[in-house]
Amino acid sequence: MNTVPAPAAPYGTWPSPIDAALAASHDGRPDHLGTVGDEVWWTEPRPAEGGRRALMRRRADGSTAPVLPVPWNARSRVIEYGGQPWAGAVREDGELLVVFVHFTDQRLYAYAPDGTGEPWPLTPVSELGGGRRWVDPQLRLEQGSEGEVWCVLEEFTGPAPTDVRRVLAAVPLDGSAADDRSAIRELSDGRHRFVTGPRISHDGRRAAWIAWDHPRMPWDGTVVMLAEITEAGELAGVRPLVGDVQESVCQIEWDRDGSLLFVSDLAGWWELQRIRPDAVAGGVVPSSRLLPPRGEEFGGPLWKIGLRWFHPLDNGLIAVLHGKGTTRLGILDPETGELADVPGPWTAWADTLTVHGSLVVGVAAGPRTGYEVIELDTATGHTRTIGAPHRDPVDPAYYPVPEDRTFTGPDGREIHAHLYPPHSPDRTGPEGGKPPYVMWAHGGPTGHAPLVLDLEIAYFTSRGIGVAEVNYGGSTGYGRRYRERLRGEWGVVDVADCAAVASALVEEGAADPDRLAIRGGSAGGWTAAASLTGTDLYACGTIIYPILDLEGWATDETHDFESRYLESLVGPYAEVPERYRERSPINRTDRLTSQFLLLQGLDDVICPPAQCERFLAAVAGRGIAHAYLAFEGESHGFRRAETLVRALEAELSLYAQTFGIEHPDVPRLELTT
Repeated sequence: MNTVPAPAAPYGTWPSPIDAALAASHDGRPDHLGTVGDEVWWTEPRPAEGGRRALMRRRADGSTAPVLPVPWNARSRVIEYGGQPWAGAVREDGELLVVFVHFTDQRLYAYAPDGTGEPWPLTPVSELGGGRRWVDPQLRLEQGSEGEVWCVLEEFTGPAPTDVRRVLAAVPLDGSAADDRSAIRELSDGRHRFVTGPRISHDGRRAAWIAWDHPRMPWDGTVVMLAEITEAGELAGVRPLVGDVQESVCQIEWDRDGSLLFVSDLAGWWELQRIRPDAVAGGVVPSSRLLPPRGEEFGGPLWKIGLRWFHPLDNGLIAVLHGKGTTRLGILDPETGELADVPGPWTAWADTLTVHGSLVVGVAAGPRTGYEVIELDTATGHTRTIGAPHRDPVDPAYYPVPEDRTFTGPDGREIHAHLYPPHSPDRTGPEGGKPPYVMWAHGGPTGHAPLVLDLEIAYFTSRGIGVAEVNYGGSTGYGRRYRERLRGEWGVVDVADCAAVASALVEEGAADPDRLAIRGGSAGGWTAAASLTGTDLYACGTIIYPILDLEGWATDETHDFESRYLESLVGPYAEVPERYRERSPINRTDRLTSQFLLLQGLDDVICPPAQCERFLAAVAGRGIAHAYLAFEGESHGFRRAETLVRALEAELSLYAQTFGIEHPDVPRLELTT
């Protein structure tokens, strides 16, 4: 059979059925899995409904439906990034009960999803600072009483973003605390700045949680705290069990034999271990690895409260997420050490897991599929999609064909990246032509870009613009040593690694040296801005809700969780203030020669719009073409469909104007000088 070759056309001009509205409609992924009776529940994004998170349920009959009606939004703001926002259970009378955090006012609410009433509040409102917030709830339904929900309370004590305390708290389910703060019992003593929700042992006798303090981030060092639960429901004998200032424990779970399973990076990789609190030898509680060293991660950075990379099953097996760069689901037999990976097309599993009997449920994606809720039956090995199923909105021939690459950077160091070359079934590049390429710098910076289908990337590649997602030094997924390359070197290593990938593509003949761009959001926005003001490699850049002024960020211009982050990324401000000034893009606008697009949410308290406004003032009058789009009602990470569409079309217009490409299919971005 003869096939007609696709006609040649200049890169960047190719027609594509993937428009900005389509890409926006697929933004985000399912998250926060759990089981309630025989049902699986999770949250999923609703870009077309103001960006809310809907709480969904899969019933035993296989049907899927929302748990909460519009406009309820199950999303927490604790440490601003939130975490597990709901817990559910079956009451003694067989009725379902869910407790959740509503984003708008951050109160805890209770709801009977099979009833006829509306959700009712469990906690009071506070007008002080950022108010009161809740996350990682655990229901405790005592026989003969209404019961309580145990969770993390984040409570502001003043107007500054760092005027805040966090404790474990018990909230009565009878609603008595809805208008009465005194009805809430504080379980922990507030000795630590940050805490996760309590994990309660199967016999109900003990509770354990993870804690850490400034200036460490949870991937630097955490400690596991242990307490006895008294008959009165108090925590007694609180003591550290495992962890240190240079050991990151990112998850804990109780096993049925009374031992505590945990993930620690003490040996350089996040690895699964077991500790028996009752087995004390010479004042030390011994712990043991469940697997020999594999050079893989079995955990990740604790950006949200309540993340799960493993989950024990009732039969003694343990479901684990593991890998280097990519992630796989495996079933571990801790008695034999046998780890059996689940076959399938997935290259990334999100940091959420739940189990029910022999079933394991996770959220996974691959290069040809978006994130779906996947169920594994460990008894049969069978997998199936049970929620948020991927459906090809266009012919998959328009999807990019990614390449997992390792480049050589400065000093011969490895740099990991995912390449998405231009790809279309309808067009090919002109003979001898080289495509434009955009370097994507992920956020964090202690984060990771997964190798999965992303319609935002396909939006560009299907038009003939290549994308390279760079997991620069400092990224997770490659061990602690790779992660700590960025220590003291933020704005140096990340910038150099992105430049090294771009330069390598040019040297290979894969990219046009005159049509390179860089883009990133949050910490990636910093890297994009630092690259534009520190190199002459890029013709333009897209800077999204960025950090632009390190001194401002170090002096009360961000939220509490990351307020001391720069001490490890740059150095203590009191010791190296000149480093903060010299590296900040806001102080290097005299070196800026490339045009740029700046995108910002006006409600962002992590990277506030004030930094963008100061940066624009410094650029004003210098003859640099640029555009600034600020969005009301958006915070850190755009969620509304109309925002996502406007931002994506503006970005394409920037590249079209910079690279000399005609694109009448998107509104022309007005650039000013």
